[in-house]
Amino acid sequence: MSAQLIFDTAPLGAIIRYSDGTSRPPERHRRKLQAWERQNNTGRLVKRQAGTVVGETAIPASFTLHEGDFGSLAVIVLRVFRTFSVDSALAFSISEQPAPGSVLVLDRPGDAGELVHVALNRQAADEWLSGHGYPNAIMHEVTADEVAAETGKGRAA
Repeated sequence: MSAQLIFDTAPLGAIIRYSDGTSRPPERHRRKLQAWERQNNTGRLVKRQAGTVVGETAIPASFTLHEGDFGSLAVIVLRVFRTFSVDSALAFSISEQPAPGSVLVLDRPGDAGELVHVALNRQAADEWLSGHGYPNAIMHEVTADEVAAETGKGRAA
């Protein structure tokens, strides 16, 4: 899939795989492997941003993937995000979609909202929110109809 199709069809919370099409180098080539991993990885779709024009510069639409967290003893020190333009030449695919019944927690309402957590159910989302500081958070429960519709979009594309 192209980056544009991911932007158009992938649901928030989906696990997205991206690749430049090259083969993985051997483990012993650490630098080459690290460079390869920067172009071939996975992440959870957490945000979409529409294209805009600033002055005379056109900024294309983009989406952001959460690639992981680093820390110790349940304290996150670093969160890794990667943003892709819809013009990206990388190949993308949807590896996993949010399960029906799961709850997406967004940091704020509207198009600017960013996914901050995926909970198994409403109770787990409420418990997670009580321990984290998102006063304007909204919760969205994933329905089976949404998953079926998104799957149909992905297959048609």
